[in-house]
Amino acid sequence: MDTMTATKVVGGLCSTFLVFLLVKWGGEIIFHGGGHEDMEPAYVLEVADSGNTGPVEEGPSFDELMALADVGKGERVFAKCKACHKVGEGENGTGPTLYQIFDRDKGSVDGFNYSGAMASAEGNWTAENLNGFLTKPSDYLPGTTMGFAGLPKAEDRANLIAYLQTL
Repeated sequence: MDTMTATKVVGGLCSTFLVFLLVKWGGEIIFHGGGHEDMEPAYVLEVADSGNTGPVEEGPSFDELMALADVGKGERVFAKCKACHKVGEGENGTGPTLYQIFDRDKGSVDGFNYSGAMASAEGNWTAENLNGFLTKPSDYLPGTTMGFAGLPKAEDRANLIAYLQTL
């Protein structure tokens, strides 16, 4: 390659980088032209005061949901649990068996390696405790290794608990 060709190639690369640099600077000026602290809002939404400052009605209580719980629907909700839990006596999976879970001590299935948080948990599994745990296990028992996000619908939790009571 002769000197003239090499000069053209280097000049072309330099001018290309110069164009990219100028575009970058121009973009920063246009799109990051300073803070928005002093700007007025483009439009204001007027919201009428409803006058209701009382507590929000949350729906039926857990006891009412348990009274209306459907075991068949609970068995369908249990499909989310089947990957880790078994319902047969002594059948542990990734999680402990849920056979006769009611009034059983927390973290007490023989032969299952519980997390430290579950092994040290006190009390028995009641409907209320299961409801709290199934809402979001990591909030109910910090340090648990159960990787389940929880059941957000109270009706699903009540149906599942009704199903587990039949085991």
